[in-house]
Amino acid sequence: MRRRTFCTAGLAALAAASLPLRRLSAAGTEIAAVGLDGRQLTLTPADVADLRAGLRGELLTAGDAGYDDARRLWNAAFNRKPALIARCAGAADVMRAVSFASAHGLLTSVRGGGHSLSGQSVCDNGLEIDLSPMRSVHIDPAAKLARVEPGTLIGQFDRESQAFGLATTAGTASDTGIAGLTLGGGFGRIGPKYGLTIDNLTSAEVVTADGKLLRASAQENPDLFWGLRGGGGNFGIVTSFEYRLHQVGPTLYGGEVTFPLAGSRQLMRSFVDYIANAPDELCVLPEFRIDAKDGPSLAFDVCYCGSPADGERVLAPLRGLGKPLSDKLGPATYLKLQGAADPVKPFPYGGYFKGGMARTLTPALIDAAIDFIEATPVPFGFAFIGFQPLGSAANRVAPSATAFWNRHARYDMVLASFWKVPGEGAERNTEWTRAAWAKLEPYTEGYYVNLGESQQDVHAHRVQTAYGDNYSRLVALKKRYDPSNLFRLNANIKPA
Repeated sequence: MRRRTFCTAGLAALAAASLPLRRLSAAGTEIAAVGLDGRQLTLTPADVADLRAGLRGELLTAGDAGYDDARRLWNAAFNRKPALIARCAGAADVMRAVSFASAHGLLTSVRGGGHSLSGQSVCDNGLEIDLSPMRSVHIDPAAKLARVEPGTLIGQFDRESQAFGLATTAGTASDTGIAGLTLGGGFGRIGPKYGLTIDNLTSAEVVTADGKLLRASAQENPDLFWGLRGGGGNFGIVTSFEYRLHQVGPTLYGGEVTFPLAGSRQLMRSFVDYIANAPDELCVLPEFRIDAKDGPSLAFDVCYCGSPADGERVLAPLRGLGKPLSDKLGPATYLKLQGAADPVKPFPYGGYFKGGMARTLTPALIDAAIDFIEATPVPFGFAFIGFQPLGSAANRVAPSATAFWNRHARYDMVLASFWKVPGEGAERNTEWTRAAWAKLEPYTEGYYVNLGESQQDVHAHRVQTAYGDNYSRLVALKKRYDPSNLFRLNANIKPA
């Protein structure tokens, strides 16, 4: 899916964004910052020097070499400027940065792979804890386990695991960060067969708000392990993930087949009947695409994780649903299907996102999406209305087994529009997405936290739909591990 929303750190933080990052004093250079409650703070030279001395990695402030790269996000709509960026080299650096943030009551963001759709990985005038230098991946092929650091992109993870013919459910875009993907749940092309990313997480090491490093698994701190699997970044900063791996590839069957929008109503109805009887090895992501140059179309992103011969046979009926504009289905490596074979390049577009969980693709939902596309002017750049399947394996897990509640859903519906940065389109495209959401929201139930809607867009009830009946347990967990709500720039669970 081509993906992902605007975010603010709150009105007080926005007001503080106009403060100069530095001001001179007789004692040296002071740094203006903002607190968790929006208060304006001043960090003294001694404060900054103390933090810098305690890090193995770098501490950056505005004007330092590397500062702009360290605050840049995948979503170019955001241009936030932290007071401090702690580029962590390991778990000890994360512990030191968290302790500093807690002691000073600093607004704090956590940047993993930088794919943050809502921009909440970077905050204005606060402390950005940057995990992107932490990118080691260790594969144990005999045990079929992987230990992965939080700055890792899924393309890097895929390349390492596929060297041994192994993989686990890990997103659909190679430039996605593994940490955010995992903590929110994690969909992927092999998810229908092997479950969500969190269903393959066997343990994690996490720094909690008190600066302590804990191990979480089914045997150690099981309550924390439960909350990490779907509760977002609410309970701490994970410094190491351990995943169960599966024999996958290297050659699968997949690609894209694209149809014209005309005739797509009946085609989608036929697709719903087709996919209802499909094997778990098949993942198909339907997506209505709207391009300012080429107009609208209906694309199916396909991955069959069994044998290529079986894949060709299973997909023959999909190809026969209509006359395609293009058919790029065929044998392909898992790395190619994941995009991991391509170099990661800066994404030059800003994007705005909305979405929700859908139990199924009803005729009414299909009609509402097509009606909107047909009746609405094409935005600048490009847009899509896509349906990411959770898959049968994820649906078979009990909603209370992990913090990820919406196991009943068959699809996560995502609406997004993109515009070139710099350039026009932000206002028009944002309104396009909001208008589409107004038409399609009635067909959804629940919310996926990795969609990353901003605090401005997500009210308390909306957050609760992400966690459902797990919410009260998550509130108690938040109170235990983060009573001051240090980790709040997320689909936030406020402590009781």
